[in-house]
Amino acid sequence: MYLKNVKNRLNVEECDILSATKARRNKQIRAKEIRVVGEDGNQLGIMSVPEALERAEESGLDLVEVAPNANPPVCKIMDYGKYLYEEKKRAQEAKKRQTQIQVKEVKFRPHTDEHDLLTKVRHIRRFIDDGDRCKVTVFFRGRELAHKDRGQMILDRVVEMLADVAKVEQTSRFEGRTMFMVMAGLSKK
Repeated sequence: MYLKNVKNRLNVEECDILSATKARRNKQIRAKEIRVVGEDGNQLGIMSVPEALERAEESGLDLVEVAPNANPPVCKIMDYGKYLYEEKKRAQEAKKRQTQIQVKEVKFRPHTDEHDLLTKVRHIRRFIDDGDRCKVTVFFRGRELAHKDRGQMILDRVVEMLADVAKVEQTSRFEGRTMFMVMAGLSKK
């Protein structure tokens, strides 16, 4: 009943955290004996669940199972709402610390001139310096499909120009009217 009311007040993301933690509390704890940690972090010892619940109710807090796999399980007397809030904050911090690598795409044509090629290679270099991977694509139209070798020459030139900062992660492939490859930065040691 209490969990249902909590879910009504929480948004979807908080419910995911709630279901991910699956921390049993109060009467949901099934062990016969538990190790109890007080709200200040001091161990109160091993006791039965009803005795620990009584102590938690005296202080107006919840009894939350924090280590269910320990022998005996470890429960802490704490405010359950605060515990959920801290779990949510911890998940947000972990998500923030993750770096997201994007795949940028730079498009060429088989007849791309030298200056345009240099400009686009500069863009690829900037993307790779920023830590992103880059998909280099050559588009063919109409009769240009008969000259796939020109597209391969452009991809080879790009690889040659970027050999100092990037390596080919996925070799050139031909799909439909496009030829492409994926480049990534060299690992910094």
